[in-house]
Amino acid sequence: MLYYKKFDHKTSKEWVVFIHGAGGSSAVWFKQLKDFKKQFNLLLIDLRGHGKSVDIPKAIYNEEYTFTAVTEDIIEVIDELQIPPAHFMGVSLGTILVRQLAELDKHRVKSLVMAGAVTRLTTQSRVLVFLGNTFKRIIPYMWLYRLFAFIIMPRRQHAESRNLFIQEAQKLCQKEFIRWFKLTKDINPLLRYFKETDLGIPTLYVMGDQDVMFLEPVRNIIKSHKNSILSILEKCGHVVNVERPNEFNHLSLAFIQNHSN
Repeated sequence: MLYYKKFDHKTSKEWVVFIHGAGGSSAVWFKQLKDFKKQFNLLLIDLRGHGKSVDIPKAIYNEEYTFTAVTEDIIEVIDELQIPPAHFMGVSLGTILVRQLAELDKHRVKSLVMAGAVTRLTTQSRVLVFLGNTFKRIIPYMWLYRLFAFIIMPRRQHAESRNLFIQEAQKLCQKEFIRWFKLTKDINPLLRYFKETDLGIPTLYVMGDQDVMFLEPVRNIIKSHKNSILSILEKCGHVVNVERPNEFNHLSLAFIQNHSN
C-alpha cells in the first residue's frame, strides 16, 4: 500500500485528501498543512514510486502503469482507513488522478480543488511529451525533468516550486520515470473524455496567470462545466499552492467549507 500521512481533527468530520503531481511528493503541500489542520481531517498520499512510496511491493512495478491503476492505489488507502466521502485536492498531474477517482466512484467525492490543473495538452506540452518519449531511454531522466521544470516554470518567482519538484524527483529512478512517462500516451484521450463529461461535482480551479501551458484549456472547460469555477492568481505560475499559499489557502478553504455538510 502507498505511504500516507494523516492528521485527525478533534471535532470535524470533514476530510481533505491531497494528491501531488508527477515527480513530486506530499511535501508539495507543506504550505497548506497549518491552515487546513485547523479545520479539517487531512490525508496526504505519496504516489507509487514517489516520496516514501518507493518501497511498496515490487510486483506492482511489473504491471503496466495506467491512470486507472494509479488511481486505484489511492482508493486502496482510502478504503483501508475507512475515509468517508471527502474533498480532493490535486496539483498538476494530481488533478488528472483526482478527476479519474471521481470518474471511478463519484460518491467518494464531495468537491474537487484543482491547482495548476492539466485539462488538455497544448502544442507546447505535446512537444515536451514527444521529446520525453524520444530521449527517455537515452539520457538521464533528471536532465529531462530539469528541462521540463524550466519550461513549465520558467520565471524567477517560480524558482521555489521548480526547485521543490526537482528535489523530490531525484528520489525517483530512471526506470520509474519511464514507467510514469509512458502514461502520457493515455493523457489526450482521457482529458478529451473529461472535457466532454461533466460529473456535476463542485470544482474549483486555481491557476496562475503565468501558467501559459495549462491556463487557457481551463478557461475553456469551465464554459461547459456548470459546477466549476476558476480563480486566477496574478504574477503566479503553475504550482499555485507553493507560489501563492496564502491566497490559495483562503480560496480553497472557503470553497471546501461551502461544500461541507
